[in-house]
Amino acid sequence: MANGIIIMDKPAGWTSMDVCGKLRRLLNERRIGHAGTLDPMATGVLPVFVGRATRAVEFAESGGKEYIAGLRLGLETDTQDSTGQVLAQGAVTCDRQALEQVLEGFRGDILQIPPMYSALKRNGKKLYELARKGKTVVRDPRPVTISALEIISQEAPEHYTLRVRCSKGTYIRTLCHDIGQVLGCGGVMDALRRTQAAGFTLTQAATMEQVLQAAENGTAEALLTPVDRFFDCYPALTIGGRAEQLCRNGNPFPWDGGDGTYRVYAAEGSFLMLGRLEQGTMQTIKSFFAV
Repeated sequence: MANGIIIMDKPAGWTSMDVCGKLRRLLNERRIGHAGTLDPMATGVLPVFVGRATRAVEFAESGGKEYIAGLRLGLETDTQDSTGQVLAQGAVTCDRQALEQVLEGFRGDILQIPPMYSALKRNGKKLYELARKGKTVVRDPRPVTISALEIISQEAPEHYTLRVRCSKGTYIRTLCHDIGQVLGCGGVMDALRRTQAAGFTLTQAATMEQVLQAAENGTAEALLTPVDRFFDCYPALTIGGRAEQLCRNGNPFPWDGGDGTYRVYAAEGSFLMLGRLEQGTMQTIKSFFAV
């Protein structure tokens, strides 16, 4: 059975769930989940967890992300990107220097009001479902962190390309909208490519065409990265005997070593779990062995 992580370069026009659905059929594995939803118009890094590796999704979702985004000034839409209905359009009189000054106010810890066209829920209903019915509800501002925000290029007086490094939960289209509001001319996101997520980059990503070709050749599983590689930042240790038996039963076991988080392996080399050692006792954080 397929187990591991495949880093996809999500194609434009696909939802993140479309990608997962396609991989379920290609890999013949129903347990598939992704870390970090990308809008259909967006492309780029989409980590997809397969089989037992789906147990690691919760650790991947909280990591920082990096994007290359197109900012179009002089335009406002109901979706805050170029796919939405135009609400306002006007001339752009600000220059690059003015934009640079405005960007300074969006770096660091800021508050964002989530867009109506989002999958957040209110009373059991997704906001985009309400938005499609013409309804608007009050959304509380949410804290996010923009650790890097810079202009990469200017293609026209009204069009810029930005690089953004940000925390989980940041809406890049809302960032573009808010920048336009401060400038007084409006703004939308008209392109988005994620270049990093969950510690993975585009250099590690496979296109859908590459996966389809590998599936035809019967080598699709070779594209999977073992899930323990995701936890490479933690030291590894190997157990056996009574300790392994207790581990496989979900029980804590005694172990000598310094307190901290560890990758725990069986004597034959299989990855058993991510564990936490405290005062000589190893506890399971998340197990990954086959039952």
